[in-house]
Amino acid sequence: MDAHSRGRADDIDPADQWVLNPQTGNYELRLDNSAGHSAPPAQSSRTTGRRGSTGSGNGSTGSRKGSTGSRNGSPATAPGRGTVPGQRRRRTPGAPDAPGRDGGSSPAAGRRKRKPQKSRKKKALMWTSGVTAGLVLALAITAYAYYEHLNSNISTVDIAGAGSGGFKKDQAINILVIGTDKRTGDGNAGYGDKNSAGHADTTILFHVSKDRTNATAMSIPRDLKTDIPDCETKTGDDTKVIPGEQDVRFNTSLGQADRDPGCTMRTVKEITGITVDHFMMADFNAVKTLTTAIGGVEVCVAKDVDDKQSKLKLSKGKHIIQGEDALAFVRTRHAFGNESDLDRIKTQQQFLSSMIRKMKSSETLTSPSKMLDLAEAATEALTVDTGIGSIKKLQDLGSELAKVNPKNITFTTLPVVDNPAETVKATVVVDEPKAQPLFAMMQNDVSLTEVKKKEKDAKNAQAALLKGPRADVSEVRVDVYNGSGKTGAAQRTLDWLQNDQGIYKSSNRSNAPREIARTTVEFAPNQADQARKLADLMGLPATALKQGTQDAGETEPMKLTLGGDFKGAGVPITGPAKAPEGVQKVVADKQVCAE
Repeated sequence: MDAHSRGRADDIDPADQWVLNPQTGNYELRLDNSAGHSAPPAQSSRTTGRRGSTGSGNGSTGSRKGSTGSRNGSPATAPGRGTVPGQRRRRTPGAPDAPGRDGGSSPAAGRRKRKPQKSRKKKALMWTSGVTAGLVLALAITAYAYYEHLNSNISTVDIAGAGSGGFKKDQAINILVIGTDKRTGDGNAGYGDKNSAGHADTTILFHVSKDRTNATAMSIPRDLKTDIPDCETKTGDDTKVIPGEQDVRFNTSLGQADRDPGCTMRTVKEITGITVDHFMMADFNAVKTLTTAIGGVEVCVAKDVDDKQSKLKLSKGKHIIQGEDALAFVRTRHAFGNESDLDRIKTQQQFLSSMIRKMKSSETLTSPSKMLDLAEAATEALTVDTGIGSIKKLQDLGSELAKVNPKNITFTTLPVVDNPAETVKATVVVDEPKAQPLFAMMQNDVSLTEVKKKEKDAKNAQAALLKGPRADVSEVRVDVYNGSGKTGAAQRTLDWLQNDQGIYKSSNRSNAPREIARTTVEFAPNQADQARKLADLMGLPATALKQGTQDAGETEPMKLTLGGDFKGAGVPITGPAKAPEGVQKVVADKQVCAE
């Protein structure tokens, strides 16, 4: 505006009347008398008055004290001060720089300096970094949103304390996998029982060893006759107890009388003595969506199959099946074996073994699309207990299960026999002589396949105590003490020793001075043969044998103290070295053709 008032609007850029004083780093208003004047001499850097004002009346740039110009606008000089740069003349865009007052080209004085190239590069780098950071943030937001989406897919059930309180990374893990025949999901109206709340149609107790070297997956027949204990269940904010039942089918432990998966977990513990940590439940849709997500599962049939009821139609040989075909394969009862539920279990085990191999194959693990599809399908299809009811907890559990090599995952079936109480054989009961050793193997992490253990008794010096002769049962003398914390354990063990094993020289000495974690046998050197015999009968490890230094008297008994590892009279402490004869097995890393 001042330029306009002085008649120099065409020659002076108003913005250039404010110039930088290099000595103070401040911008100062500088007015010339004419456009043609040369650059002014040095100017004082004291540009502000008492309150830092930069202007006064008639164009002066100073105040009464310390002004830098006179009233007529001519600048003053101050010795030792730097020169305020001259004004830059307005140029027409594209025109050459104007000459200086002396006819030569004016140097940098009066001109805005261009920023160095380094500054442009820095700006570009900053812009690129900003874009990259934005993309990372966008991806993080998207990933979090997808994480939350998967979390929202998961259905959970509060099992009211039926489990162990949660799996631990340094302990064995027991997961109950339940397949229900409830008719949920599109296209499933023709399956299962009409108007049914669903049953425990397919149930597998999946045990993973403490050292993660092996796992045993034991199928429990749905037609097993058993006792169902009282079951505490959550109903909204309230809790109610569903009365138990005796001598009923195992599959009624779920869905019937409002029983939830926690009731099935309690029933499994009643049968096996094994506490279940968590459950995973799936319906018909799970088979269809999970097999589709991984691109199908390879199965093999030893003959042509055309089952009208399940609608399974396959030619002899290998096939990749998914969706409805996969569901038909695991549901068929008439295509293989003697058309019983027990033979269907074998078919399901072969299918699951193949599915495990496919999930752990590089074809699946290296495919982001398959992994995303699998995560989507699994979270939508599965119902789990609240203890593992989040993606993070399921991921932690999955990382533990993934440590087991498929060649050391063995499928088996709870040993059963036809129900002797029935004329027409429709149900089965537990085959105790075969089942108890199998339960002991699972409880003690003994694999059904040959597995190199991380720790072997052979490395323990005490293992030598098990080598040597065994006494006859008639020669074994032992006093039984209860250090297990389980009421009546000593008396039940005494009854078993005398009535089932013929060790009549045995006595119940009631409670031990204190509870102990591990069962022990204390004996004298001249009782070693008796100790070995007792260890064989009870399934004791070498570490349980505690040999003294002095021989005992002829009638002096050994001392057996039951510990926290005691699981019941006649139940081996460590489990047998191998499964009893006749126990059915399917190894996960080998394909078997269904017959």
